[in-house]
Amino acid sequence: MASSSDPKLPPLMKAQFLEAFNKPYVLRSVPLPTVTDPHDMLIKVDAASYCHTDAVLAAGQMRPNPPSFPHIGCHEFAGTVVALPEISTSPFQVGDRVGVPGRAFHPCGTCFECASSPTAEDADADPPGYSVYCPRSQNNGIDAPGGFREYAAVDSRQVAPIPENLSAVDTAVLMCAGVTVYAALKRCRLKPGQRVGIMGCGGGLGHLGLQFAVQMGLEVWGVDNADAPLRLAGEVASGARVIDARNVDATEVVARLGREDGKQDRGDMGLDAVIILPESQDAFDYGVSLLRNHGKCIVVSFPERGFHVSARDVVFRDISIIGSLVGSNKLLRETLQFAAQNNVRAVIRTFPLSRLNDLVAEYHKGRGGKLVIDMALSDGS
Repeated sequence: MASSSDPKLPPLMKAQFLEAFNKPYVLRSVPLPTVTDPHDMLIKVDAASYCHTDAVLAAGQMRPNPPSFPHIGCHEFAGTVVALPEISTSPFQVGDRVGVPGRAFHPCGTCFECASSPTAEDADADPPGYSVYCPRSQNNGIDAPGGFREYAAVDSRQVAPIPENLSAVDTAVLMCAGVTVYAALKRCRLKPGQRVGIMGCGGGLGHLGLQFAVQMGLEVWGVDNADAPLRLAGEVASGARVIDARNVDATEVVARLGREDGKQDRGDMGLDAVIILPESQDAFDYGVSLLRNHGKCIVVSFPERGFHVSARDVVFRDISIIGSLVGSNKLLRETLQFAAQNNVRAVIRTFPLSRLNDLVAEYHKGRGGKLVIDMALSDGS
């Protein structure tokens, strides 16, 4: 029987536990998880990326489903299959490298969400039998154990094979940040040459979004308001125009576009779509102000108090406000292939598992890019 009781596997593993809100992680040795469900696999975690949602969860702001303690975080990670249950439906084999998103862990397969078929308008949605919106499922790193540990049990239906030219570290950041911003760009429904703005362009999702959008052939405008993220965006965003919101008003950008296009009517001037990544009302307002009439505002962030939406923008300018949670399984695999083929890579700093709290401290400095636990690093790295 190939399982976590396999004699070739160690009896214990190290894992980082969150034991209370607003407290440091605690590193402990615990038994390896078992894999008995036919859909599950045991993987050796090779890299685990830190996401803004990890910070939201640790602060006690993840509502309505806060975790139970002790909790193992991380919902974007990558690893190598090391064991399968005796009866397995997995398409993967021991030795395969896979990327693991937080998405639905053990979806029920029968609720109205799981039973829904993709519509013509949303061909990128999952087929019947799975839905990220399944109300009965769990999510790795959110309300089920995640990737801040040496071994993890994962649902083989929800993971993606890693292309040969992507490392585990590069893959981990694509499992939430990458697929989320890629899916948001797809929801814009733009054609090459159309204009998209990315609010928060120097953050983890933002600097990946800039690269994806440029490679999609879009005219890309990035907006941020802090020195370090703006520098990072400028470094990775060849072909994009990056704006410092502290110095350039949205009306100036719109007027510039009007002059470039020879347009005079305000409704015909501006961007075709914007993606809102920061949890900031100012960022939301700035982004909507960049839109031409009939433009799309794709909302990815979810501030605790929400956003104020101007009814005048919705009614008189026909601005569409569209939420985007994360990509489907189809888009997960598409994101990895697109990144591998177009050399889309995050700017990454790595830490060993034992230094997760140092990583968290670095995250709160707000320097942009992505921070990743690399299991290959030793404590002194």
